[in-house]
Amino acid sequence: MRIFISTGEVSGDLQGSLLIKALQRQAVAAGLTLEIIALGGDKMAEAGAKILGNTSGIGSMGLIESLPYVIPTLRVQRQAIAHLKKNPPDLVVLIDYMGPNLGIGTFMKENLPDVPVAYYIAPQEWVWSMSFQNTNRIVGFTDKLLAIFPEEARYYQQNGANVSWVGHPLIDRMANAPSRTTAREKLGVKVEEIAIALLPASRHQELKYLLPIIFQAAQNIQSKLPNVHFWIPLSLETFREPITAAIQEYGLKATIVSSQQQGVQDILAAADFAINKSGTVNLELALLNVPQVVVYRLHPLTAWIARHILKGSIPFASPVNLVVMREIVPEFLQEQATAENITKAAMELLLNPEKRQQTFTAYQEMRHCLGELGVCDRTAKEILEMYI
Repeated sequence: MRIFISTGEVSGDLQGSLLIKALQRQAVAAGLTLEIIALGGDKMAEAGAKILGNTSGIGSMGLIESLPYVIPTLRVQRQAIAHLKKNPPDLVVLIDYMGPNLGIGTFMKENLPDVPVAYYIAPQEWVWSMSFQNTNRIVGFTDKLLAIFPEEARYYQQNGANVSWVGHPLIDRMANAPSRTTAREKLGVKVEEIAIALLPASRHQELKYLLPIIFQAAQNIQSKLPNVHFWIPLSLETFREPITAAIQEYGLKATIVSSQQQGVQDILAAADFAINKSGTVNLELALLNVPQVVVYRLHPLTAWIARHILKGSIPFASPVNLVVMREIVPEFLQEQATAENITKAAMELLLNPEKRQQTFTAYQEMRHCLGELGVCDRTAKEILEMYI
């Protein structure tokens, strides 16, 4: 059985790798042999996919921010479509990555309508859709939509999609996460040390817009709490040089850990607190019971266009808050994303036991909305059943 999987960015590569492992497990149980060709990254390659194009570093959030990636995105989309024309698969699985996947899905509908298309982790039209155009396109070419958020499932079902809510795949991933004690011992975190995880970027644009304010807040915290040490996992190895330079510039006591060292989960589990960009990592921290502050900034022109021309309204940026549609973790967006605001919220969550306990209680509520263990295997079964 030949499966084509298309995804991009760091988070898509992670989710794709978890799905591939589950597909292989379920294929063995069903007596199938799989060949998986993919747009993805190193994690998917390690899981057994043949990578047609590496898309883990091709991605952005926003209108102005996406301009440098237009040509690389079109190139990889054309490459994928050319491959699909010559080598029609038995099944196509799209994971998030809206720009290229809309084109690939539309191509499948128009040229290979007999090949089933599954959309796993659909674009967050349910959060920030400006019109129903993209929603209608997704529903039009998708034979089965596998939703990870309850609100996502409701939205797409109401708009005509064949939807299954499978739960969030991080439930599976975090089930094997190390305990706080184990992680701190492994990293050599001292008993009296306050470990703070800094996660400023998984996209190149975030180094520019988020790293300075997050590191300035870290500098402020370090001046107030001398026993603090910062831990910084790298999303992409190309970020090492600018992050190292920034550590020196802000005078931070910090350790960088490469994603290749498999130490990212240890850092998250060991942390007393985290300052991070909006993204999947927010959920990982919540499932590990780590209080956090979430920040995000876009190019000012992007923000202005979204507010005044597209009339966009985003209820929350962090997936943690989106799950329950209320603020569990503080999030500071655009003009509110300042070092002063981050510092104030961080100090309260670090030093106020009552505030920390409120966060832990809210995390438990959120956890119940993410589904039961076995998400990836349930998803893999649903996908394979589209072929069998």
